[in-house]
Amino acid sequence: MSVTRVLAGMAGLALMGVGASSLPDVPDLRDVVVWLGGALILHDAVIAPLVLLAGLVLVRGWARGPVRGALLVAGTLTAVALPVLLRPGPKANSSVLPLDYPRNWLFMLLTVATATALVLAARGFRRQRRRRRPPS
Repeated sequence: MSVTRVLAGMAGLALMGVGASSLPDVPDLRDVVVWLGGALILHDAVIAPLVLLAGLVLVRGWARGPVRGALLVAGTLTAVALPVLLRPGPKANSSVLPLDYPRNWLFMLLTVATATALVLAARGFRRQRRRRRPPS
């Protein structure tokens, strides 16, 4: 197992601990279970199959992996942002949702697209360099 995987796993466990530590403050744990179950179903039944299908249909060859990864991240960001994206409007308490969530969601999607374009450009550049090398 690589060091990166171990560190990512440790970070994930730490973040799960932070989330679990706030559970005693939740008035109704059933709402949390319903939300988590809905997120799991949304990811496994909708987002993942759509990403795989889009990657299969839209992209061929060496670019398929990064594009599928970008679509998966974009779908997950959208799933997380759906509650605030679907309920815009005035709030009784302005401090509850103080940010411009649609703008920030679009900014994050643009960030994902930019990072994917950079990864694809770097891969394309490496492929070009390999092709130009004379055989040894």
